[in-house]
Amino acid sequence: VLERIATRTDLHIDFGGGLKSDEDLRIAFESGAAQVTGGTVAVKDPDLFLRWLQSYGPERIILGADVKNGRVAVSGWQEESQEELLPFLERYLAAGVKYVICTEVSRDGLLQGSDVALYQEIRTRFPDLQLIASGGVTTQSELEELAAIGCFGAIVGKAIYEGHIRLQDLYL
Repeated sequence: VLERIATRTDLHIDFGGGLKSDEDLRIAFESGAAQVTGGTVAVKDPDLFLRWLQSYGPERIILGADVKNGRVAVSGWQEESQEELLPFLERYLAAGVKYVICTEVSRDGLLQGSDVALYQEIRTRFPDLQLIASGGVTTQSELEELAAIGCFGAIVGKAIYEGHIRLQDLYL
């Protein structure tokens, strides 16, 4: 599927989910991913994630930080790790991470708004981080607020499907 999308479109593709080995990463890039996101692997096998970061560079490797109750969630949000979010981010930023997708899992898909205060805290603490906010983004004005606090981007899903945000409004 990734290869079909990559060869039939000009999309810049970030691929994530289930990447656990060098072979998985190689296949993702060979199939057309421009970037990959690693979350669970960064918690469960940090040496492997750091090797990817060194081998492919911070422009191609995104740190996934799914957060639940202030801790990093792993394995498709099924487990809450012992990793606290801010020290986790700090450690990987020191190692060279440039991009982070942070998903507040308790809000994802609920159309109740994103955790702007969390993203503001992250931006204040790590101003050089390219933060991509995710989880609960509901309105165009919320996207503008996330941009105003310095988020590099935002992931919007259900709000588009249900008509709260129109695709044509995203191309300003």
